[in-house]
Amino acid sequence: MDYVSLPKIELHAHLTGSVSRHTLHEIWKKKKASGQTDLDDPLVVMPEGKHDYNLQTFFPLFSSYIYNLITDEESIRYAVNSVLQGFLDDGIVYLELRTTPRSTTNMSAETYITILLNAIEEFEKSHPQMHTRLILSIDRRHSVETAESILELATRLQNSTRGVVGIDLCGDPTARPGGDVSIFTPVFEQASRAGLGITVHFAEAEASGSYEELRTLLSWNPDRLGHVIWEDEAAKKEIAKRELCLELCLSCNVQAEMIHGGFEAHHFKHWKDVKGPKISLGTDDVGVFGSPLSNEYRLVAKHFHLDRSQICALARQGIEGIFGGDQEKERLRQVMWKE
Repeated sequence: MDYVSLPKIELHAHLTGSVSRHTLHEIWKKKKASGQTDLDDPLVVMPEGKHDYNLQTFFPLFSSYIYNLITDEESIRYAVNSVLQGFLDDGIVYLELRTTPRSTTNMSAETYITILLNAIEEFEKSHPQMHTRLILSIDRRHSVETAESILELATRLQNSTRGVVGIDLCGDPTARPGGDVSIFTPVFEQASRAGLGITVHFAEAEASGSYEELRTLLSWNPDRLGHVIWEDEAAKKEIAKRELCLELCLSCNVQAEMIHGGFEAHHFKHWKDVKGPKISLGTDDVGVFGSPLSNEYRLVAKHFHLDRSQICALARQGIEGIFGGDQEKERLRQVMWKE
């Protein structure tokens, strides 16, 4: 089966984590030549073929390196276009990119998001076969004030056909453990009232899989859950009852040692047979873990013995989980393979 030409939906992709090492190298090379950076070459910091980043080495890669390289409009536009082209070449027909609004010495957080939206709009004009929408992420380490500012920005730029369609909770799962993320409850409640889609990184690690936290996150009435690795039996039943959309990222979970036992032990095995929830495979950070979405489908076909018909049905499950509106859902029903 040709997994690249299979029309696919990508709902769990972090923008900066999706930037390829080659693209980072090109940005670095130009900045190095003009004296704008003293960072080491990305191909040295992130050698080709290295994908075994765990939770201890993954987050510092961004805070101490990638964020310090993609800092101005030129580098942001170059990175975004490279990311979008990569997803397009891999057969993606609908993409929801997520990113944390961040300010740099050159721009405000709002300017950063505006640049992204403009770059996405320009790309879509030239490549109308792939539609891209944006999710703004709140980091678990953020203050309530920062979270509120992100929500305000998301609400102001909200547009299902061009713009921001939802918000996310992400970040180091060891931050604010034991239900302390409840400080963000008013923010996500307001997001829901504003009509924004809500997706959260759910039970991503043991530290973020406490009873208190899972109940807090479910109380926000999210539309989608990312990862869902360390949930308890009661949470599993509630997820099934609500028929939530699950963003499952196999390569990320296995290579980052978030699960043990390899691909055959991935919790996709459990959820694929549960009635109610929909599954949407995601790459998480293809620039770090090196597995495009086509390969994620190849992996589930191989390790869970899915035939062509089952793969096509799986690819279509994500349609109902998108934040892009009913018109976009209908477009996807028309362009995605049925068998």
